[in-house]
Amino acid sequence: MTAYPLHLLRHGAPELAGRLLGRTDCAATEDGIAECVAQAEPLDLARIVTSDLRRASVSAAAIGAVKRLPIAIDPRWRELDFGEWDGRATAEIDPAALGRFWDDPDANPPPGGETWSSLRTRVAQAIGALPPVPTLVVTHGGAMRAALAALCGLGQAQTWAFDLPYAALLSLQVWPGDQPTAQVIGLH
Repeated sequence: MTAYPLHLLRHGAPELAGRLLGRTDCAATEDGIAECVAQAEPLDLARIVTSDLRRASVSAAAIGAVKRLPIAIDPRWRELDFGEWDGRATAEIDPAALGRFWDDPDANPPPGGETWSSLRTRVAQAIGALPPVPTLVVTHGGAMRAALAALCGLGQAQTWAFDLPYAALLSLQVWPGDQPTAQVIGLH
């Protein structure tokens, strides 16, 4: 099967920066949205998909308006659900519990939150549902790392080696199939 480009764009800076924003829905700043539009400008796209959370979907809509492409909303591209920690600053969370989570998010998920493997599974399902056309997905840092794990066989710890600031663009060449695989072709 023929490979296709898959571009993963982290949403722009959120209005509630500095917090664990999983399911917490807040907007991106105007500057953050503009950064996303600028990152997507040179891309040749056939499709735009986005998380349903505003910090991603508003950025995707702005890109869609420039590219004259509709956007498809897929909640599987949401950030990890941080449960009771969601929307809180890390300074408000027990440092030992937060450290255990970062060390092993499957064994120590946030109270009432999602495990790393659950995030990885739902992102892998979202990838499997994509048609093999040049696609931009506007999403979140955790979902981008989960995509790297699913497509490139990276472990959770290895995915943290990628610096994915707000408006980071990760470009992959994907070979579709029952077990899609990919090669990283760019990180901006």
